[in-house]
Amino acid sequence: MTIHTVTIDPQPVPRARAADHDGHRHTVAADDGTPLSVRDHGPADAPLTVVFVHGHCLRGESWAFLHPHLRQHCGGRVRVVTYDHRGHGASGTADATTYTIDQLGHDLDAVLRAIVPTGPIVLVGHSMGAMVLLSYARQFPAMIGTRVIGAGFIAGTSGRLTTMGLARYLNRHTVGSLRLAVRRAPRLMYASKRLSRRLLTPIVREAALGTRRVGPRVVAVATAMINETRLETMAGFLDSLIHFDETATLPQLADLPTLVLSGSADLLVPFTHSALLAAQLRHTELVRVDGAGHSVILERAAEVGVAVAALTERALHAFAGAPPQRPAPELAGAVAG
Repeated sequence: MTIHTVTIDPQPVPRARAADHDGHRHTVAADDGTPLSVRDHGPADAPLTVVFVHGHCLRGESWAFLHPHLRQHCGGRVRVVTYDHRGHGASGTADATTYTIDQLGHDLDAVLRAIVPTGPIVLVGHSMGAMVLLSYARQFPAMIGTRVIGAGFIAGTSGRLTTMGLARYLNRHTVGSLRLAVRRAPRLMYASKRLSRRLLTPIVREAALGTRRVGPRVVAVATAMINETRLETMAGFLDSLIHFDETATLPQLADLPTLVLSGSADLLVPFTHSALLAAQLRHTELVRVDGAGHSVILERAAEVGVAVAALTERALHAFAGAPPQRPAPELAGAVAG
């Protein structure tokens, strides 16, 4: 097992071209017909495709701050694909019974079949997106190590989400009551949501964005994505989240180059979840971003970009049969243990 606990110094943000934010837009039909909004960035003939999988109540745009940093380190060697989960962003809604992490694993497979039918892939998931990667690995084991040559788990967990952090307040009674209210009194719930928007910004700032000062644009983007998420989506996935446990799937990824990254100030999915996940993976870099919260991909995009770039290099070298490389200079100089 190769585990490094790392604190990375912030780096300047490279300027991004306008086209990089939008990329090429596609609509992919999930197996049940639900339209999924997909964007890809970078050359189609790049030797590696990185597919980013977003978290609950977010959308593919949540990775936009990361793109210029990844491009700065990887250039044209990497193609980037992002997409919106069903019920999120520009993707279509679906029956509430399909709002499960297992279904999102199937949706990821549909995206890969349509947009990345050939070539090596590195999957990177944030929060619920990290859970989707584990579900996908269990449901499509033949892809692991053949097409999927690396995986990144950011602010994620392999299970027992409700045992620590703010997620302790999620339980069957709370989730059941919320889902019932959304079904029976949707107008009242939407009115309450509109009234709560003024309160949401400071909550997002404290719960999701860590201890360091972040720019107002980051707070605005994080708040907007949550505000714009449908109540049915917010409530619909909660039951799947609280019952999620893919600990038994981790051995399937043990020999894959992996990244496990989390903020030291994550109140929603504390760093301990990442440490426990990483302990089950033999070829992983465990990265702790000092002072970062749950929205580490927004507030500390430069540090995450460095770590993901290092993952792509390790994955490509392992896929080619080359000797494993040392961590990137930005990581190696700060190894704490």
